[in-house]
Amino acid sequence: MKVSIITATYNSAKYIASSLNSIFNQDYKDIECIIIDGDSKDQTKSIIKTYQRKNLNITLVSEADNGIYDALNKGIKLATGDLIGFVHSDDNLASPHIISELVLEIKEKQAFGVYGDLQYVSQLDTSKLIRDWKSCVFSKSLLKKGWMPPHPTLFLKKEVYQKHGNFNQNYKISADYDFMLRVLKDKTLRFVYLPKVIIKMRVGGASNKDLKNIIQKTKEDYKAITSNKIGNLVTLFLKNYSKFKQFF
Repeated sequence: MKVSIITATYNSAKYIASSLNSIFNQDYKDIECIIIDGDSKDQTKSIIKTYQRKNLNITLVSEADNGIYDALNKGIKLATGDLIGFVHSDDNLASPHIISELVLEIKEKQAFGVYGDLQYVSQLDTSKLIRDWKSCVFSKSLLKKGWMPPHPTLFLKKEVYQKHGNFNQNYKISADYDFMLRVLKDKTLRFVYLPKVIIKMRVGGASNKDLKNIIQKTKEDYKAITSNKIGNLVTLFLKNYSKFKQFF
C-alpha cells in the first residue's frame, strides 16, 4: 500500500527539515511526499531541494495559492497513493514506526480510514507537552456531541476523497471540520482508532492565534454542524468544552 503525505508550506524554513526527517525516517518505505509551497520567500524551497537531491520521493509545487486548504486540495489531486494523510510543515510524525502501524491497522480492519492521538508541543522543544488530545473508538453518535478526531492524525483511503470531494474553500478555518463531518457520517465507511500518538504539533495554529480567528472559527464550526445536519448549538458547545480536559 502506497502512502501519500501532503505538506503545505509557506516561509517554513524554521521547521521543514524536522518535519521531512520525521517522514523519511519511517521504517515504512513506500511513501511519497507532496509539498505544495505558496511561493516561499525564505529558504524553504532550497531546503526541500536538498532532500530531493537525496533521491527521496518528493514532489514540490511552488506557486501562489489561496491559503492552506487550496494547497491541500492541490496535494490531494497530485496524490498517487492508496492512503493519504497530512503532515504540516511545523509538525512531526511521532515515531519512525507510525506509518507502518497505520497501514497495518487499515489492512487488518479493512477500514477506509484510521486516526489516533495528537500532542501539542512547545515550538522550541518538542519533548515539552502543552496539550494532550486523546481520541477514542469511533462511533457516529459522537458527532452530534461535538466529537471529532484530530484532523492531522486522520489517514484516509484515496477513494474517500473520490467519493466525498476535497476541502470546501468557502471555509477559511473550519474546512477540515466540515470535511470530516461529511466523511465520518457516511454509514458505508468504516473508521478505526489507533490508540497511539500519531502527530506532534507545535503550538501556534492559525485557528486560535487571536480573538478574531476564534470568533470566525466558532461561526464556521456552527455552519459546518448545521449544513451537515449533525446537530445544533449544543453540539458546538460540547465541541469546544471537550478541549478543556486536554490541558490536564
